Amino acid sequence: MSGQLPGLPPPSPIPLKDRASLVFVEHARLDVMDGAFVAVNADGTRTQIPVGGLAGIMLEPGARISHAAVALASRVGTLITWVGEGGVRLYSAGQPGGARSDRLLWQAAIALDDAARLRVVRKMFEMRFGEDAPQRRSIDQLRGIEGVRVRETYALLARQHGVTWKRRAYDPRDWEASDVPNRCLSAATSCLHGLAEAAVLAAGYAPAIGFLHSGKPRSFVYDIADLYKLETVVPEAFRIAGKAAKGKLDMAPDRAVRLACRDIFRKTGLLSRIIPAIEEVLSAGALPRPEPPPEAVPVAFEEPGSGDEGHLG
Repeated sequence: MSGQLPGLPPPSPIPLKDRASLVFVEHARLDVMDGAFVAVNADGTRTQIPVGGLAGIMLEPGARISHAAVALASRVGTLITWVGEGGVRLYSAGQPGGARSDRLLWQAAIALDDAARLRVVRKMFEMRFGEDAPQRRSIDQLRGIEGVRVRETYALLARQHGVTWKRRAYDPRDWEASDVPNRCLSAATSCLHGLAEAAVLAAGYAPAIGFLHSGKPRSFVYDIADLYKLETVVPEAFRIAGKAAKGKLDMAPDRAVRLACRDIFRKTGLLSRIIPAIEEVLSAGALPRPEPPPEAVPVAFEEPGSGDEGHLG
């Protein structure tokens, strides 16, 4: 992103739905040089990164970032996250929480109301599987039903792509300990979680306040990501794992998965779908939304209906 020219107003942030998804960076230093956001490689060469056109940047081990780069990413509303190898573990996010308390209060009120929370979970089931959730089921029972369906989908995709599949198992502290299919799934879900977290924060909600998931720093991120997981990144993970098993990959499987996820995000227009889905999910709780106080932070991205209200402007 180039620096501001003299006499011109500062550029307006690009709405999240119009951005590219994610960039992973490893073994490079991110900085602002000559007004541009760049990755500086070990040999001194630079790669310019259009930071204002991205939903998020994920920093893997070996990556460093300057104060100026963090400040620029914050100004344009691009999420910076620090992740483990393969993106399988999140250490920190550059802009936690939202700038607008009215949406946070609405989300928290729904989560604290047992009936409203169940309505939200049932809505997520409907959106994920295209059918109504079974009647007279608790949240724990619905979670169990979803788990069975996910495992069945994994087994079906493994058969379709000729992948030897036992079960979902990985150790975030030891990336290489997992088999290739599990590493592919971890890389794929990491991409989706990064995109979903950027959307949750941009819309002004709290990643930790979940409905089906709970008790984790990214519970709501997992809730939202799960709406799209089986239709987007999971099939790509098994497709890449199948190619790896046949010796048809010319790169590491986790890199191939990331490239495939980037393409499927663009093909499905996923960024443009996530924020409206968040609103639809929470509206199912049927609780009134609090009005923002007069002193509330203004909407960061001035576009009617964009929903990108949570990033600090």
